[in-house]
Amino acid sequence: MGQWGYERQHDALDVDGEEEAEQRDALEGARDWVDDHVDRWHTVLPDLDPHIEGAVTRMQYLADHLRRVGERALAEYGLRREEHETLHALARSGWHTTLPQLAMDLGEAPNAVTERLDALEKRGFVTLSSAGTGKGTPGDGGQEIALTDEGHTTWLGAIDAAGAEERRLLGTLDWYERTLLASLLRRVVLSVEGHDEG
Repeated sequence: MGQWGYERQHDALDVDGEEEAEQRDALEGARDWVDDHVDRWHTVLPDLDPHIEGAVTRMQYLADHLRRVGERALAEYGLRREEHETLHALARSGWHTTLPQLAMDLGEAPNAVTERLDALEKRGFVTLSSAGTGKGTPGDGGQEIALTDEGHTTWLGAIDAAGAEERRLLGTLDWYERTLLASLLRRVVLSVEGHDEG
């Protein structure tokens, strides 16, 4: 982005102080391990675009880092990834849904979800019932699933733990830089969506 981005940030938006701007300006000349990676491969592949290689390698590295942090957060709360995804789907659906709808939201067969729900029920994270008849039977198409307060607290805690690292990483950017990064990545994602549709 260069100096122009910082000048626009401070002159037009006046969000950060000069000290923060100077610290970020100093980082423009800093190198990370990806720079060394690109330099090594550029000698082997002279036609390698250093900007594309650098961007893709950094995106892969950051995605892998955030995945590991997310897995640690789930482990701290004693959740498997698929259990957290189930709680996530329930929270998104307004805390309650039916078994067929939940299975559809998760992209899985209902019988593949029932064992997971049984484990979550035993921990007090969800309740399973059939309308007007008390507890439902696994695989019952009329079975209703509800997220409990404890399940919501656990789901939210795991999200906050992983989100703290996301905020720390992107907190190294100012408001304008975060907005610009999101916009640029959106353009890249849209090019993927357009290609997949074609």
